[in-house]
Amino acid sequence: MMKNFILFPLFMAAFLFTGCGPKSSSSEEGVIPARFASEEIEGDFMTVWGKSFADHMREHTEGKLDIEVYPYGSLGATRDINELAQLGVVQFVFSDYAWISSFVPEAQVLALHYVWPRENTAAVLEWVVNNGAFMPELEKAFRQKNLVPLSIMYEGWQWVTSKKPSATLEDLQGQKIRLMGSKLLVENYRSYGISPTPMSYGEVYSSLQTGVIDAQVNPLFADYSMKFYEVTDHFTQMWAEPFLGIPAVNRKFFDSRPAEEQQAMKDYFRNHIVEAAEWIDARNEADRKKIEQERPEITWTEWSEAQIEIARGRVAPVRRDVYPGLVGDNAQRLLDLLLKDIEAAQSALETK
Repeated sequence: MMKNFILFPLFMAAFLFTGCGPKSSSSEEGVIPARFASEEIEGDFMTVWGKSFADHMREHTEGKLDIEVYPYGSLGATRDINELAQLGVVQFVFSDYAWISSFVPEAQVLALHYVWPRENTAAVLEWVVNNGAFMPELEKAFRQKNLVPLSIMYEGWQWVTSKKPSATLEDLQGQKIRLMGSKLLVENYRSYGISPTPMSYGEVYSSLQTGVIDAQVNPLFADYSMKFYEVTDHFTQMWAEPFLGIPAVNRKFFDSRPAEEQQAMKDYFRNHIVEAAEWIDARNEADRKKIEQERPEITWTEWSEAQIEIARGRVAPVRRDVYPGLVGDNAQRLLDLLLKDIEAAQSALETK
């Protein structure tokens, strides 16, 4: 982590002054070049849908907006790419509710545990994003930090993968678990008696391999593509936390574009929430089969309602007492809006 902290300013300076930084607002042919930094590797959700977005915008603008997508590691670590987007060094970033919270603390409302329904999660999310009062309020918070969220995307539920058994909450007591960089996530898992250890995505495999950590949390496709299943033996579904991606754009760049183009950027992601969820659900199912074939000795556990109720009770004080202090004055309003929108979505969709 310290190595990344020291090297990133040097990397960014080189990026800006060696022709890799932002180009002029338009080329001689009238083409606007833009860069899109993805938090995930080639072939994973954010990079795949980022490229689809780039193709759509290229077609929509008749080639005038030319977006190039950079997979994870191309432009730095996860925190780095959010900073690049905030500064306008890159125009777009596809991040998540945890890493982006270092820049937009209000995004941590999406990291609260046991908020989203297990059934029809993507459909509920789509309704919330497109019809609710929460998303405009979240955009205000992002704008204050020089970013604009285009949507919120569902990428499947988070799994705990561990070297030690983790079938129950008691099994997880004291285990050192890698999390994404969010203070709220740290408090969530600490409330369960787990020892949280935030670290960069690229450090997880070696840290599991060498025993620096006992477990880690990621969606299933990442567990396969990053090969975390090779160095963990137990997969546990707590049903606490869906992994939510946030495609965002630098505010100054976004506001410089025509209103119709701005709306097209938002519409692309917001109109594909359920479709993208179906894509990732199929991918997750296929990756699970591959893991089971390659390592049949791995155990798979989904927590019962009894285990979930225990966990809900443990984490409830975090929502009540810790979350407001981490997010600020608008914390309760954001949570109230989100909960109200989820309830309205479930009613509109006739879900439970």
